[in-house]
Amino acid sequence: MDNILVGSASWTDKTLIDCGRFYPKECKSAEARLRYYATQFPIVEVDSSYYGMPTPSNAQLWAERTPADFVFNVKAFRLFTGHQTSPIVLHKDIQQALGPDMPKALYYKDVPAEIRSELWRRFSEALEPLRQAGKLGAVHFQFAPWLLRNREGHAHVQECVARMEGFLLAVEFRNQSWFDGAHAGSTVAFERELGVVHTIVDGPQGFANSVPDVWEVTHPELALVRLHGRNYETWNHKGPASSSRFNYWYSGEELAALKPEILKVSRKARKVHVLFNTNYEDQGQVNARLMRQLLR
Repeated sequence: MDNILVGSASWTDKTLIDCGRFYPKECKSAEARLRYYATQFPIVEVDSSYYGMPTPSNAQLWAERTPADFVFNVKAFRLFTGHQTSPIVLHKDIQQALGPDMPKALYYKDVPAEIRSELWRRFSEALEPLRQAGKLGAVHFQFAPWLLRNREGHAHVQECVARMEGFLLAVEFRNQSWFDGAHAGSTVAFERELGVVHTIVDGPQGFANSVPDVWEVTHPELALVRLHGRNYETWNHKGPASSSRFNYWYSGEELAALKPEILKVSRKARKVHVLFNTNYEDQGQVNARLMRQLLR
């Protein structure tokens, strides 16, 4: 299991803190929680960077509060992945540059080119403390469900790769068009050509915004497995918190069935990251511990 790192997506979810089962009672600050989390797992996914632009100061604190070999995967800011974005989460000077008539919801294509470039620069700058500390794993681009496998979709992914030159990128598509029928092979080839990490997804099937688990490795450095749970009822639930969508306990049998596939990809990449995105209460942490036991 030397090259397989298992952890969870987020260590600060409100339901995780409120349930009181994972963190000791004395862990009441952000620093204490991260320090404790890092004693339990070797990797975590930063999800807050999707909702708002990360800052170099926060990244520096994350680096300082974790062991030397700890790894952070960082989700890309939502504007870059094609999701609608409220201008109020942008820096104040960016909001001012957008002018008084800025819409309530922004999309990437609607943002002026010079502002887009500046946002990319600030995002890369915010990740630099983690990279300098040797703690930055993959920058994870989970694209919007409406990013289709067409010329425009390919062009946007290519732009993201170009903008993040020098970083290890992982991509996760959320539209069936990327993997329908014979398209799976061409999508994997596209990822390999770009030099990005293909994200192996476990989640509910049968939805327009769900994709199959394609166990392929496209980058020699890393294979990434993200487990979203298999809750069909809540998969497209629209609510204030994302954790309710991923309310799912993996059984020991379900995790055991994934073990052979994880071991196979571990022989094709230098590292494997297995991240549980079942972030309702302590589900992700409990299942991550069980998966580590199974892999041992």
